[in-house]
This record gives sequence, structure tokens and C-alpha cells, in this order.
Amino acid sequence: MTIQKPKLLDQVRNAMRIAHYSYRTEQSYIGWIKRYIFFYNKTHPQELNHTHIEAFLTHLAVVDKVSASTQNQALSALLFLYQKVLNIDLPFLDDITRAKRPKHIPTVLNHSEIKQLFLQLDGLHLLMAKLIYGSGMRLMECVRLRVKDIDFERKEITIREGKGSKDRITLLPHSLIEPMQQHLAKVKKQYEHDKHNQLPAVEIPFALAKKKPNAGKEWAWYWVFPSKSLSTDPISGIVRRHHTHEQALQRAIKKASLAANIAKPVSTHTLRHSFATHLLQSGYDIRTIQELLGHSDVNTTMIYTHVLNTGGRGVLSPLDK
Repeated sequence: MTIQKPKLLDQVRNAMRIAHYSYRTEQSYIGWIKRYIFFYNKTHPQELNHTHIEAFLTHLAVVDKVSASTQNQALSALLFLYQKVLNIDLPFLDDITRAKRPKHIPTVLNHSEIKQLFLQLDGLHLLMAKLIYGSGMRLMECVRLRVKDIDFERKEITIREGKGSKDRITLLPHSLIEPMQQHLAKVKKQYEHDKHNQLPAVEIPFALAKKKPNAGKEWAWYWVFPSKSLSTDPISGIVRRHHTHEQALQRAIKKASLAANIAKPVSTHTLRHSFATHLLQSGYDIRTIQELLGHSDVNTTMIYTHVLNTGGRGVLSPLDK
């Protein structure tokens, strides 16, 4: 009996899961590979070469006018396909027309606007918004927080597998200690309820799940912001409690900014930008802020100096003399 070889996209999924890529990245890569295949009328990628990749990526930039980050994501997906799945080495792709990455100054709210925004929020969304602004974490880092990663005594939050799969420590605002403790007291009731009803354990990192299969049933690994309802894990098919969906907070922030009449485009990431800028205004050094934000390169953090018009641009207008 001959074993049928998995279809190409199934091979991609298997390779990504072996490498422990996130489900979001898996879905994104699969989407780009499909788009690439259909671009060449369903020709198998093994019959295509680096010139076809260059033409496809150039088309994305010139015709579809995608952003630089989108084009880079498409390139990463195709490189994974050829190098990790098809085992084909590609020469340097030097003839691609690169989408230009615009240099945007991040939107930052002043202290008054932050207060106005928070006045339009309540309950869980207010707590999460304050936590993002008060610690500088990203939205997904917030919703994926585990109970064990909050240290009330040290006033620290450990961010696990942030962007770039890196861990880091950021601060827990003193003013949020009591609200967070009260919140976790409510969450523990939900945890006890799930445990009593013998619900499947919450999702935990793959390596730990193999080493300690029951770790997901422990309070330490429970979500700080669990979903109100159960959902099906898209990879394992297990019905269990996931963390709260990020879109709920995104929508609440957008609605609150409109209600507060803030004449700026506001998102959850605006709170992170505001965190960094306000720390700079308070005199904290750029390296400290870089570590708190989890930036690999200090040049990424330097963008906030432009928001403040500090350094070489700290110029006094002649009108103000």
C-alpha cells in the first residue's frame, strides 16, 4: 500500500507547525502561497524559479501598490515554501522592485486626551487600556497574559514570546495593582468553574505541553483576560477557553475616541506610542524605553524623539523670541 504524499499546502502547514509558527502566521503564509500559485495559473511552485518570485513581488508593489511590510511578508512566505518545504535554494533576489516603507510619525495622545479617552471606557476595556498605556505592551501581549506573569510585589509584568519570540520585563503601574488583584479574584472564580466542569486545559506552549501535559490546568497558566465563551482551537480542534478576542478592545477604543471627540486616529497601539513618548517627556533615557518596549534596535525607539521635536529639532521658532 502506497502512502499518498500530502498536498502542498498541507506540507506547508505541517512544516510551520513543526517549527512552532503561530497560527496567525500560518494563515498569512498559506494565503500568500495560494495567491502566488493562482498568479501563475495554478502552476506548481516547483516548476517556477526566482525570476517568477521577483515578478510576483514586483507586481505587488507596482500594480497592487501594497505596503513594504506586506511585500516583505509575501517574500517571507515564499522563502519558507521554497527553502523549508520544497528544499530549493534560491539565489539572491536582487531584481525586485521594493515597496517603499513610508516614515510615519506615530500618533500620540497628550495627557488630557488620555484622560478623556479613559472617561469613555469602563469595566474590562478600561482596565486593559490602562494596562497597555501604563506598561507599553502590545495589544496581543496584553490579551495573551498569563496569571503567573504578573508579579505584584516587584510591580513587574513578564511578556512571554513577544514580537520576535522574545521575552522581556515591563512595569506594572502601582495604580493598577489593586484593580488587577480584584480582577484576578473574579477570574479565579471562572477558573474554578472551568475546573469543576472538567473543561480541557487552556492552550500552553507546545514544548511545555509535551513535557508537562497537565500544566494548562494550573491556575498559574490561566489567562488574565479569558474569553467569556468557549471556542474551538483551530489547530487541535479542542473546544476550550481561549483568551478574550483582541477585536473587542479595538472596537471599544475606537468608539471611546469618537465619544471623547479626539481629533486623531486612535487605536490600541496609540496607547503604546503615548507610553513611550510620555516616558521621554519625563526624562527617562532612550535605552530604558527600548527595553520596556521590546525593540531590537534603538533606532526604532528613536522615532519618539521626533514626536517630541528633541535633539537637533529642538529649535525655538523666531516668532517665539
